[in-house]
Formats: sequence, structure tokens, C-alpha cells
Amino acid sequence: MADLRNLETFVWVAHLGGFRAAADKLNTTQPAVSQRIAQLESELGVKLFDREPRGIALTSKGNELLPYAERMLQLHADLLHAAREKKAMRGIVRLGVAETIVHTWLSKLIERMHTVYPALTLEIEVDVSPLLRERLLAHQLDIAFVLGPISEPRMKNVALSSYPLAWVASPSLDLGAEPVPLSTLARWPIITYPRNTRPYIAIREMMTRHDMPALRMYGNASLSTIVRMTLDGIGISAIPPLIIRRELTEKRLRVVKAEQNLPDLNFHACYPVKPDSYLAEAVTEIAREMAQAEARRREKRQK
Repeated sequence: MADLRNLETFVWVAHLGGFRAAADKLNTTQPAVSQRIAQLESELGVKLFDREPRGIALTSKGNELLPYAERMLQLHADLLHAAREKKAMRGIVRLGVAETIVHTWLSKLIERMHTVYPALTLEIEVDVSPLLRERLLAHQLDIAFVLGPISEPRMKNVALSSYPLAWVASPSLDLGAEPVPLSTLARWPIITYPRNTRPYIAIREMMTRHDMPALRMYGNASLSTIVRMTLDGIGISAIPPLIIRRELTEKRLRVVKAEQNLPDLNFHACYPVKPDSYLAEAVTEIAREMAQAEARRREKRQK
């Protein structure tokens, strides 16, 4: 029977497209990876990879055997997961998080993870959803909480949170009677998420459909900067009211009722199904619990 370590190496070389990348992932050396692949090829009696000038590629037999290797590793991971106490589960999970989640329930997730899985380490990266998606697909992240879902083969998507997006302005801006026409909103710069995000694209398409001339949109990856610009009366922002509860309570900002509503922000936990995905599953399960608890708190506040 093939050595599980060699099978794991085979799977990661195939997924990452090279011996060096697999060595980095497995915390070993490139010669060690080459040796494991050679041992596995000798044991199976087949050639798994073709060495090409631009790198390596799976042979037809390697492509055929890859799902079997993945299945064996997944069964092994499931066995360990079932046998271990939660407190014994250890490892590093590289987690990408959209900033909206940072402003809502991320701290609760970290606290809960430390309690339930004290030996599990989270390496957290905060960025906009499109960049997190790219890093996830490049295997630079293990899991990402992003505006989703991500439609890719073998990608698991679990719904987490949904937040209303609203027009927000300083009370100092004279917008006239509500509901405010889009043409009135368009007199000021629209401040929102960066250019390549879903909110930015949705607003741009909305304004284009209504033929708004000379629209100015200020995309920004920092929610705190967006809020600051809105407080200063620079323009009208499109952000979730949830993250500005204090400013709304203190009447330093207000939600503007407009003729056209904005789409909700729907966040998902996304991770590729792979041999060590049970760690991502553990994080996702607790993230889903934290998101649901936060949603219940919002409902109570609104009653």
C-alpha cells in the first residue's frame, strides 16, 4: 500500500503545480519532494508527472490516479478528526477576511476558536473580496470569508451573513425631501468599496441605467476611511449601517432613503476541498455559529 506521506506529496504537487511550491506547503525540501514522487512512481509502476521546460504536468495516468489519492487522504483525515479530542486538533489555518466581517463578529470567532481549538492557530489577512478570492484560488489562503459564493470546481461555499447596504450621508448635506432621486445623490461623490468589488459594480451599473452624467465614485478598501470621508461631508457613501451604529445614534450620520435601493452584501465562507480541509470545516462551523448569533442580536435591536 502506498505511503500516505508520498500520496500527500503527490496531491500537493498536482494541486500547486510544482515541486518547490509543494515543498513549501509541506515544510520540507524540493529534493525530498522529488524523492517521494520517485518512490511513489516506483511503487505504483507508473509515471505520474511529465517534466516540461515550463514546469511539470500530470500524465494521463497521474490524472486518473489523483482522485484516488485525494480520497485516501480525506479518509485518513476523517479518521483522525473523528478520533481526536477537539482540544488536540492542531495546525495553522490561513484565513482571509473581508473588512465588513472584521467590524462585526470576527473577534467573537477568534475568542471561540481559542476556547474550542486552543492548539489551532489562525493567520488572518484582511483585504477586499476579489483579492482574497485570488489568494484562495492560488492556494495562498486555506479559507476566506468573502462576498460570495465563489463558483469554482471543488470549492465549498457556506452562507454566513447578509447585511443591508444603504446610502449614508452627513446631516450637513442638503439632499431635499425623501425618497431622494438618484440624480440628487449623483451631485456628490459616491464613496464605497473599491472598483473591482460587487457593491462598486452594482452602483455603477445602477447609475448607468439611469443615465447619470459625470458620476464621481471614490472606491476605498478601508471602511474606516469611507466613514471618515462621509463624516467630513465629502460625499455620500454606500455601506452597511451596521458598522456605523454609534455615528447613527449620535446623529453624526444618517441613512438616506432613496428612490433606488442597494443590494444586500452576502458573505460566504469559501474553501477548496482538499486533504486538510477538515481544519477549514472546523473554522467554518464556528464562523457560521458566530454569524447566526450576530444576526439574532441585530433582530433584537430592531424590535
